Amino acid sequence: MTRTTDFRSEVVDLRVDDHIALVTLNRPASANALDEHLIRDLGDLWRTVAADRSIRCVVLTGAGRHFCAGADVSLLASDRTDVGKDADEELSFLPGGVVDVPVIVAVNGTCAGGGLHFVADADIAIASDGARFIDPHVSVGQVSGIEPVELMTLMRRDRAVRMALLGRHEVVDALTARDSGLISEVLAADDLLAHALDLARKVCSGSPAAVRHTRRVIRAYLADSVRGHRDLGWELVQRHWTHPDSKEGPAAFQQKREPHWVD
Repeated sequence: MTRTTDFRSEVVDLRVDDHIALVTLNRPASANALDEHLIRDLGDLWRTVAADRSIRCVVLTGAGRHFCAGADVSLLASDRTDVGKDADEELSFLPGGVVDVPVIVAVNGTCAGGGLHFVADADIAIASDGARFIDPHVSVGQVSGIEPVELMTLMRRDRAVRMALLGRHEVVDALTARDSGLISEVLAADDLLAHALDLARKVCSGSPAAVRHTRRVIRAYLADSVRGHRDLGWELVQRHWTHPDSKEGPAAFQQKREPHWVD
């Protein structure tokens, strides 16, 4: 049965039904981009989910036509003062390190930039046939310091590198993402969420304790593989914020013009 929780937010929805937490990014007018409000509320949400021992699986998707467009351009253009001391703390909007149950990500549309973190963090990632995957960081004057490290644990190295270096010029469709190892299945848009929930019910049919322990060892292996490299990437991301291109990129995007980079 569906029940309510103590969690309330204008930008992310939580519904708990038969041991499954359905989480929906809910900024459709902004392509579910990550702003300070959404980042903060997601951190609170995952702590709420982690404290609810009746939850055995999480399904995460986006409202509207997009999954997540990455960092909101207003966030990129700002002088950030509240930053994580390391990559894990900076990525506190992700569920993987907070909850101890499997997370299924259902990519229902465009997944760009920081939105790729959700896919890399997922235990199971699937997508609609209209999904598109893009890492536009360098095109808006930012360092893609963490995403490539994460993606190379999932997909063909050449695909991850092309995405990082070509920026907005490399758009990966759903079938290519599946064939490259980024996602495991492609569904018709109308079938995506139902299939994600069916996968979640199958997860819930296993021993909850056994599932948690199995997930723990898998994630420990992956974390050990990338932790140091992610922290280096996060260091380089922050160091680049003092470079003029870091402000020029978002400004050009907002003004709908070509950026003028420093040689």
